[in-house]
Amino acid sequence: MNTIQKILNLFNEDKQPSLPERFEKYHVENPDVYNCLVSLAREVLQNNRSRTMGIGMLYEVLRWKHYVTTHGSEEYKLPNEYRAFYARKIMEQEADLAGCFNTRKSVADTKNTLQ
Repeated sequence: MNTIQKILNLFNEDKQPSLPERFEKYHVENPDVYNCLVSLAREVLQNNRSRTMGIGMLYEVLRWKHYVTTHGSEEYKLPNEYRAFYARKIMEQEADLAGCFNTRKSVADTKNTLQ
């Protein structure tokens, strides 16, 4: 390994995972969170006339109604910083829920997350 590579490795050792990387790790370790959010979203659509909702509402219902057990090193069981990622992932992967969440511009709009 040459000197430049050694120096670059020193910088990379201290690099923290990006938010999309942390979300993907959390998502893989906690598939029940996604499944519960999808289930709640479908329930809302069945019981309301509105075709849109906020992911924040589902997060709070999930926290209140279900004591979700999660895995990993996250400080909180349902980190708020992953809401935008879940909203976009659900709309992308669940045809019946496409377009159901109100969204704003977000780092979650980047295509750096895994499918």
